[in-house]
Amino acid sequence: MKNRASSAGLLCLALLCGCTGDLALAGSATFAARSDIAIGQPNILPSQAVGLGNGRLGAAFWAADGLTVQLNRADTLPGRLSPGQVVFPDLQALTADRTFRGRVDLADGVLEEQGGGITLKARVDRQADRVIVDLAGLPPDTPQRIVLQLWAPRAPLASIEGDIALLAETWRDDTVPGASGKRFGSIAALRAIGRDSTARVVDARTVQISARPSRDGHLRVLIAAPAFDGARAASDVARSTLATAVDVQATAAWWQGFWSRVAPIRAESKDGIARYAETLRTLYLFAAAAHSGGDLPGSQAGIADLFSSSKDAHFWDPAAFWFWNLRMQVGANLAAGVPELNQPTFALYRNNLQAIQRWTQQHMGGRGGICVPETMRFDGKGVEYESERFRPFAIVTHSCDLAWSDTSNARTLTTGAEIGLWVWRTYQQTHDRDFLATNYPLMAEASRFLLAYQRAGTDGKLHTEPSNAHETQIDVRDPATDIAAIRSLYPAVIAAAAELGRDAGLVAQLRAALALTPPLPLMAGAPGAPSAATVPPLPVFAASYVPTSPYRNGENIGLEAVWPYTLIGIDDVQFDIARRTYAQRPFVYQATWSYDPVHAARLGLGDEMAAGLSHLIEVYQAYPNGMAALGENPTGEFYLEQAGIVALALSEALAVQDRAGPIRIAPALPAHWTMSGSVPLRDGVVVEVEAVDGRLLAFTLDGGSGQPLEFVTPWSDQSVHVLADGRQPLRIDSARFPFTPARGVRYRFESSDASAAPAFAHETEPRVKSLGRASIGFGPPCCAPPQGYVTSADNTADP
Repeated sequence: MKNRASSAGLLCLALLCGCTGDLALAGSATFAARSDIAIGQPNILPSQAVGLGNGRLGAAFWAADGLTVQLNRADTLPGRLSPGQVVFPDLQALTADRTFRGRVDLADGVLEEQGGGITLKARVDRQADRVIVDLAGLPPDTPQRIVLQLWAPRAPLASIEGDIALLAETWRDDTVPGASGKRFGSIAALRAIGRDSTARVVDARTVQISARPSRDGHLRVLIAAPAFDGARAASDVARSTLATAVDVQATAAWWQGFWSRVAPIRAESKDGIARYAETLRTLYLFAAAAHSGGDLPGSQAGIADLFSSSKDAHFWDPAAFWFWNLRMQVGANLAAGVPELNQPTFALYRNNLQAIQRWTQQHMGGRGGICVPETMRFDGKGVEYESERFRPFAIVTHSCDLAWSDTSNARTLTTGAEIGLWVWRTYQQTHDRDFLATNYPLMAEASRFLLAYQRAGTDGKLHTEPSNAHETQIDVRDPATDIAAIRSLYPAVIAAAAELGRDAGLVAQLRAALALTPPLPLMAGAPGAPSAATVPPLPVFAASYVPTSPYRNGENIGLEAVWPYTLIGIDDVQFDIARRTYAQRPFVYQATWSYDPVHAARLGLGDEMAAGLSHLIEVYQAYPNGMAALGENPTGEFYLEQAGIVALALSEALAVQDRAGPIRIAPALPAHWTMSGSVPLRDGVVVEVEAVDGRLLAFTLDGGSGQPLEFVTPWSDQSVHVLADGRQPLRIDSARFPFTPARGVRYRFESSDASAAPAFAHETEPRVKSLGRASIGFGPPCCAPPQGYVTSADNTADP
């Protein structure tokens, strides 16, 4: 168990001086290590598992039977079946020791444990799809058994190839609704690098290897679980994966490089909310990196599927993807400066573009373009199939289907628009023209479909009907989602087409349609609300132009224009309406995916954001690995979406760039929060914010390109001192000011009463974090008997 040598102040120094190399890497390690998961006692239950991954292969680790590891992949479709569980039954000496300790080392991507004189280090290899378990301190002459197993009704082929034991299975996706007809499979294989290694088949679903450690007590176990569909012999696939040279430093270097790219945020507050939120953000980014290395998102339905410890159990259709539960992850990754984590999401829709076009033409009245199904199968079909395993009977629903019954997403029209907007925002931040050119068809085809769906009404406006306000109002007219999507996507497509020199005809159509698109729907304020006391009552945003239509789900659709569509900035005439809408929103802290903290941050409501984070964490964050449960009662699957909300909200609290307005610095600082963090914005601009006890002290600006910017700050009664590369101080006497940065110059803006920079505790060892009834990590075991305790004293009968 290593100590961290670098101090907490090192990160602040690296941020201020723009350092690179070893200093910046040390700072990033310090930032990540603040959120290491402490394991103070054996985590013996599957619900206590901690996860590691390389983007394609994930693994859950818990201490049952010494050590149990579940292997997970995203491409074992349609059921996302696990390649298997691996058990180390002879490691119980490790976990039986009362001084057992462990940690998840985020900076290096390693699980470390020690106890009974044994040390364990486990990692998921970045170079090959395998888990590497290194053991030391083992009795040299005692064999260690490692068991690989599956469960009914799985039907693998169990075999041995020399010293390799493996389970391999293939199947065809040809039974459930929407079946693709494609062949899929899973494989897992074991090899031990020690002495006298032997492999054997135990039964039809179980294989085992046994090996003695080296003379100095070391044993390395390789657990391979690569992609497999039966096209190659299982033994060849297993051998090639296991034969790759082991370089554990390459995996550590990858993780250190990842953290050096992440925009760090640190936070403290006396009530503990800030520190806890910081940890959840860091754990989210760790999980996001572990899930985001293939052609499919590792997470679906908001779940951390690659960290699963529940065998093959999935509450939601594991073949389908819900974008509502992915979009906070897309936003959080972009806000953290790691847009590469979103590549699997864009690939999912881009690679299925033609399939989505066919689905749209067949199910949406022959229209062109793409109506992206909100619950879309991995092959582009809008079919969601929920088996009877967790329900009284099987359920089939369609998304983007005019002929389907009035279900949650049958007429949800805006998923494609959201995806297209994230393509454009990624380009705005990175200026990666190749990325834009590759993904522009998603933008253009989504806009073509919406154009085809809009119909002129008697008022001369273009309307969408029937259409769902996502899952909350069904088959209404002009949902707020449609209007916000059109008003956001069409200008983005126009700008992207101009950048790429494409689609002049489409651009003309979009301009004409924008002029005829209705405004966002309004309705009178809620009865009993302060705005309702006025005559007439002050308006709030409605979910649709049919505000009395019943709600079917707990989504605050009236606030979609605030986020993700970001139509309403601080200068918008409807900003006050948006704030009233938030205050009167019908669903308060409704689910793990509740966007309440993000909306609060966007609306400059810092204390509301903090309260929302605290409430949602205490209600839903049920697992000690930082993951949430779907409801208030854990069901066994780890939900990643809530940590994604936390990550996104913290970035929004530090800096927001309105769609066509100023950069708002520290727009939603909660009272008494101390924060230091970096937020990448458009055009390569990065701002780094420092705040103490709820007051903005300073911010720095990097990446200016000579284009004029405008800043809005909380410094209404203070002067602002500006330093360029530490020299030539300027003075600004305004809370809102324009500024044109020179290319390549780093600027620092300080308030006239700036005090000491934020200070954060240096933690050399991981500790359990707690917030109300929520916690992350495991404390030491309680109730040790006193010295000299004799068991027999409790075994005598009462007189």
